[in-house]
Amino acid sequence: MGFVKGLKCRECGRQYEKASIHVCEFCFGPLEVEYDYEGIKQSISIEKIQSRSADMWRYKELMPLDDEPQVGLNVGFTPLVHAKNLAKELGVKELYVKNYAVCYPTLSFKDRVVAVALSKAMEFGYKIVACASTGNLANSVAANSAIASLKSYIFIPHDLEQGKVLGTLIYGTNLVGIKGSYDEVNRLCSEIADKYDWAFVNINIRPFYAEGSKTYGYEIAEQLGWRLPKHIVVPMAGGSLITKIKKAFGELQELGFVDDEMPAIYGAQATGCCPIVNAVKSGSELIVPVKPDTIAKSLAIGNPADGFYAAKTIKDSGGYAEDVSDEEIIDAMKLLANTEGIFTETAGGVTVASTKKLIDSGKIPRDEAIVISVTGNGLKTQEALTAALKIGNVINARLTEFDELYHSRDENGMIAPAE
Repeated sequence: MGFVKGLKCRECGRQYEKASIHVCEFCFGPLEVEYDYEGIKQSISIEKIQSRSADMWRYKELMPLDDEPQVGLNVGFTPLVHAKNLAKELGVKELYVKNYAVCYPTLSFKDRVVAVALSKAMEFGYKIVACASTGNLANSVAANSAIASLKSYIFIPHDLEQGKVLGTLIYGTNLVGIKGSYDEVNRLCSEIADKYDWAFVNINIRPFYAEGSKTYGYEIAEQLGWRLPKHIVVPMAGGSLITKIKKAFGELQELGFVDDEMPAIYGAQATGCCPIVNAVKSGSELIVPVKPDTIAKSLAIGNPADGFYAAKTIKDSGGYAEDVSDEEIIDAMKLLANTEGIFTETAGGVTVASTKKLIDSGKIPRDEAIVISVTGNGLKTQEALTAALKIGNVINARLTEFDELYHSRDENGMIAPAE
């Protein structure tokens, strides 16, 4: 089934065979999977895709595997919610939320990249998989390696949200907390990857792992009736997802599956960790590392590996980038829940809040189709809301006390909170 020609350096263009490598040995540029698109054109069609099961592997010809997938067979094809209530609140005509708060098995979009990475690692013959993570990737590698009977080692900043720590430990993995930021964790993992013969999904398997994000874009186009939105807002941590969504849209154009122009693509980060946004706003090609300080820990990568390419993706598409405060993140999480019944993690609050600012500033017009990317579930980051959400009133089990409470409703029909 495979249509992978090999790996190619993004910078100098040197070509490599399919192997567990991720950096060009000549210029140290990142490697990317190169496909036989002519072969793919002969083997895939919209009709064939739509005849398959509703998961990410309906696009398997565009994935970097040589054999059938061995991991994540039920991952993907999450809802694209036509968010009419949120659209009304934001004052726009057509708005959608791509909801990865409900992805199997660990409730984040990382399940799709891990499905590809572990399947490829097994093709290469690895028995041990590993990762550096800000939380969601840790959950996904732990769960999917358990399903695949692979041993796993996972490295995280020691102070991650408890939901993500517990959501990793439950699968029986080897979890190591590191005293330091994600960037320090990642640096250590690069050293470990050089010493131990493990498949680090976001290091030596990274070129293949990253391709899984393309299915995010394929699904949006298919769920819109094989058309592209005019605007899409994407959260940025390492910066890979936003580049792969653009690559997915470009591939659909090349295959003739969509006729639309490339959407304007917008990046979203928290103000406490926004090196890519800073570069976009300043017009610089240089990504200046920062020390993260934000409740959006899943996006807290101060030195993003794909930051340059993320900024270039935004610029080339005619998009922009925005950052939001912790307070704006919490307000946006509540807004999305109140309007569309979607409980997103803090990263989703970043995209919703950034979308609001981009609309209010006129960067995104109000009369064109917009997609907001939600990449994880709010149950994982409950700590961020503990100060903002408390039980409003506690009464005795007496009707008279409830009557009094009920009559204290405000103009919106909400019971007044206790003093």
